[in-house]
Amino acid sequence: MKKIAVLTSGGDAPGMNAAVRAVVRKAIFEGIEVAGIYNGYQGLIDGKIELLQLGSVGDIIQRGGTMLRSARSVDFRTPEGRDKAVEQLKAHGIEAIVVIGGDGSFQGAFELTKLGIPCVGVPATIDNDIKGTDFTIGFDTALNTVIDAIDKIRDTASSHERTFIVEVMGRDAGDLALWAGLAGGAETILIPEEKYDVPAIIERLKSGSGRGKKHSIIIVAEGVMPAVELADLLKREADIDTRISVLGHIQRGGSPSARDRVIASQFGARAVEVLKEGRGGVAVGLRNNGIVEYELKDVVEDKNEWKSEMYKLSIELSI
Repeated sequence: MKKIAVLTSGGDAPGMNAAVRAVVRKAIFEGIEVAGIYNGYQGLIDGKIELLQLGSVGDIIQRGGTMLRSARSVDFRTPEGRDKAVEQLKAHGIEAIVVIGGDGSFQGAFELTKLGIPCVGVPATIDNDIKGTDFTIGFDTALNTVIDAIDKIRDTASSHERTFIVEVMGRDAGDLALWAGLAGGAETILIPEEKYDVPAIIERLKSGSGRGKKHSIIIVAEGVMPAVELADLLKREADIDTRISVLGHIQRGGSPSARDRVIASQFGARAVEVLKEGRGGVAVGLRNNGIVEYELKDVVEDKNEWKSEMYKLSIELSI
């Protein structure tokens, strides 16, 4: 293995830069040239590829976002687009790629592997929804951003004796809402993986009010319903007034936490080692506090297994 490349794709996540840094520095340490592909798979098709040096990744470990930038690519979803991507790799002498991103990015890596380009996936998404790894890069930072917001909102909710609805990211996955709600002491948590019961929500709010509780926090993942829709529902069904906070893209930004920097460094370095060993079609991850590898095929063909124990605990503690 003489030359590899690294790209970031999909939604950005805090810690992506730390992973890019690890890939570049580990590759150079191993005597392998490494190129950066800018703007994800679309940049690959367009040939936005530059050789990276040690200095190229200096002073980025603490930065959110991704220095390689990211973009959606309609072209890459077509066989013609993927063929152009392979042509670009061959033209630049690139033998393999480290792909940093979520499930859509892994799908792209899997397609390239089938075309003869060894790829290793590095899981980076604030949704924490990649099968095979306990945690993804960016989840811890986003989680702490949400918890900090909940703590601040609770101060206002208490002062004004209000019920607040906090909408967080999570179109198809509820990890961010669930972990934040449990850590933030939310009375109600709505996530895509579990059915919600409006009468039960109303009963919980009224029960708390009846015993003198002055405020409540409801966390809703965007994939369940918009916060404004839930507010209208509670008003219509039980005449409960609420206030809304939609956290939006603030959850994606910010300097990565120490945990995200560490696992990003471990993931990036291990990805290079796997390629050096002549293997592709796998992803790296964290399981039981150890770095592991698992097949990209399993990630793209199966959904992440949902563990409901934590959700049950959140209900038990919200009485």
